[in-house]
Amino acid sequence: MRLVAWQAPDLLRHLDAAISVYGQAMGYPPDLLETRKGYVAAHAHRPDFRAVATLGEGDELLGFGYGYLSVPGQWWHDQVAGALRREQRRWWLTDCFELVELHVRPDAQGHGLGARQLAALLTGPRQRTVVLSTPEADEQRSRAWRLYRRFFFSDVLRHFYFPGDDRPFAVLGRQLPLSDLPS
Repeated sequence: MRLVAWQAPDLLRHLDAAISVYGQAMGYPPDLLETRKGYVAAHAHRPDFRAVATLGEGDELLGFGYGYLSVPGQWWHDQVAGALRREQRRWWLTDCFELVELHVRPDAQGHGLGARQLAALLTGPRQRTVVLSTPEADEQRSRAWRLYRRFFFSDVLRHFYFPGDDRPFAVLGRQLPLSDLPS
């Protein structure tokens, strides 16, 4: 397995494989996955776009992640900003790297791929904070939650509902740069 940095054209070239990994990891139905392709393609052109991928034998995609500068006017940013108090908004979203996706295929989980992807994505952004959303889950049983807590993400907003998804989400954040990475 190898971790590689992706530029926007790389993500676009591997869009079908990335959407497949996303669907497997999130448990979303195929009709929703088709609509996500357009969003992901548009995200690749946002300011300060960064992406990574984990490739297996024969360059099979095992996992990927990406993010970019979060600014007003972007759907996710505006949804979260509207739910935060002014002080929270100023701290978390004024100079923020939005970690949009971080996924590992379920059959490839448990080998540290997510941690390597996360560390690579968060080493280098110039922003002051990083913020992400993840479905609410048992923090002790969920691999994603354990990963974010190991990377010292704290609660920004809990039990938040995004339009179009009936699951509650947590918004988590941490300050950058990473100077306290887990060993």
